[in-house]
Amino acid sequence: MKPDAVGRLDREKLFAARLHAARVRPYLATALFALHPVESRLVPTMAVDRHWRCYVSPVFVDRTPVEELAGVWVHEVSHLLRDHHARGDAVAAERGLTGPGERLRMNIAADFEINDDVYGEGLARPEGAVDPTLLGLPEGELMEDYLRLFRLGPHTQDLVWLDCGSGADGLEREWDLGPDGAHGLGTEERDAVRFRVAQGISARPGDAPKGWRRWAEEAFHPPQPWRDLLGAAIRSAASGPGAGEDYTYGRPSRRSVGLPGVILPSLRRRPPQVSVVIDTSGSVSDAELGSALLEVAAIARAVGGRRDLVTVLPCDAAVRIAYPLCRAEGIPLLGGGGTDLRTGFARALRTRPRPDVMVVLTDGQTPWPATRPPCRTVVGLFPRQRAARSWNENDPDYVPEAPPEWARVVAIG
Repeated sequence: MKPDAVGRLDREKLFAARLHAARVRPYLATALFALHPVESRLVPTMAVDRHWRCYVSPVFVDRTPVEELAGVWVHEVSHLLRDHHARGDAVAAERGLTGPGERLRMNIAADFEINDDVYGEGLARPEGAVDPTLLGLPEGELMEDYLRLFRLGPHTQDLVWLDCGSGADGLEREWDLGPDGAHGLGTEERDAVRFRVAQGISARPGDAPKGWRRWAEEAFHPPQPWRDLLGAAIRSAASGPGAGEDYTYGRPSRRSVGLPGVILPSLRRRPPQVSVVIDTSGSVSDAELGSALLEVAAIARAVGGRRDLVTVLPCDAAVRIAYPLCRAEGIPLLGGGGTDLRTGFARALRTRPRPDVMVVLTDGQTPWPATRPPCRTVVGLFPRQRAARSWNENDPDYVPEAPPEWARVVAIG
């Protein structure tokens, strides 16, 4: 895929490839035709920016078959639909990833997220396309997960040419026209394209791979202010004094210098453990349980994408199995009986390592623990038409207790 000469852009061939991509992936047609191609002799192959421009190398188009070009169209637009540029900026800020080397690693990780299920069924795999099996990694993960699973080295040295542009990792390129350049899409236009694509996938989910169906489910429920509040509450609880802190002898305390012969442990911050208790009682609807799974995914993002740090406990009057978070949609939310989330609190506090933050997603129709748990607690409350009423037919005037003062409460919806 490396360019070796300079020629004129064959737009007819390029547009024929886009049309082929739209025919075999009709649910992506809106996004494919929203991309504006820009001829560039600086870009190695094809690349996108966050403003939905697609920079195209004339040499690359000339020597690549139409069927493979169609696959590149789908690949590049996938970076934009999955918001890899914003996610790249976020993970770079969080983990201190700077420089072109780390951005290359982000590009590779983003490609792994896309390429494990994008080709086949009428869409040819382009030459040089990388997928997780190249490095012996599992399929079906997200960019943030892959970033933790590999480093640049001899096994990736042949990928230094890879550059899908700032739309794949957030880092501006020399060929970018910037926010004020021609033919860029504004924020509202980009959101509208994503919504239309998600709508098309949701209407005919059997035609889309599992990764796209998962993306559409989340995109079809755009972030709401309460989700931002929930994420902020979790981050605040996770960063509070005592949360995610422990003493270790792996790095002695600096005070040991003043005490010859004595080794003192230092206080180190570790990633916070989060337990999510989901109310699965009969008063919680199926739609709310589905919303709860979306919140679990949002909670994982709030702690930096570390799904291994999140445990989910379905609970009605009795707690169910504690599930480590691998795929939110794969967690069985069993229940349907009465409500007593105190059992969920007790079970969460028995897990090892013990949670630093506990998140409870409920309609509030539950008794609460009499004492404050030894960890930060965030309660997400589902809305009710009769907010202060119980669903108990034997006592229609019963008013349930409000969440305790020691819990941070966020109204969901």
